[in-house]
Amino acid sequence: MSLINTQVLPFKATAYKNGEFVEVTDATLKGKWSVVFFYPADFTFVCPTELGDLADNYAEFQKLGVEIYGVSTDTHFTHKAWHDTSDTIKKIQYPLIGDPTGVITRNFGVMIEEAGLADRGTFVIDPDGKIQIVEINAGGIGRDASELLRKVKAAQYVAAHPGEVCPAKWHEGEKTLKPSLDLVGKI
Repeated sequence: MSLINTQVLPFKATAYKNGEFVEVTDATLKGKWSVVFFYPADFTFVCPTELGDLADNYAEFQKLGVEIYGVSTDTHFTHKAWHDTSDTIKKIQYPLIGDPTGVITRNFGVMIEEAGLADRGTFVIDPDGKIQIVEINAGGIGRDASELLRKVKAAQYVAAHPGEVCPAKWHEGEKTLKPSLDLVGKI
């Protein structure tokens, strides 16, 4: 079953952010655009490259009013320990949510049950708490923050311009499409 246009299910968790433990809930995601970014585990290999890439692009997401939430089935204590020992993870300013019970990971449909770990799932959520983008990668395939940034901009554009859609490879400022009978068979 697709999660597109569904409401984020209720959750409550503790995250590590900027030297503090903070509570994050489904209500925290409402009122602004959010990216919920699942990864298998702290202290691994591909994961820090992805989280570091997001950290390097975090200011660009913030300019768009987007908060990023990294989620793994590790605890918030493990997130702090990783932050304290890894130069890459020290750069992170967004919350790292601990999901040791797997509630959030299951809510988003990315739990690898036999491993107790999350798939590489990326979810873009609009200010109403509805999921607009879902992307799931196999464990060995890292994601690209600049491509995610492009997709967030497209989602925000479509939300702000009803009746318009963004074609493949669309970038901010480029031409969009207005679906109509006149376009059928002409693209």
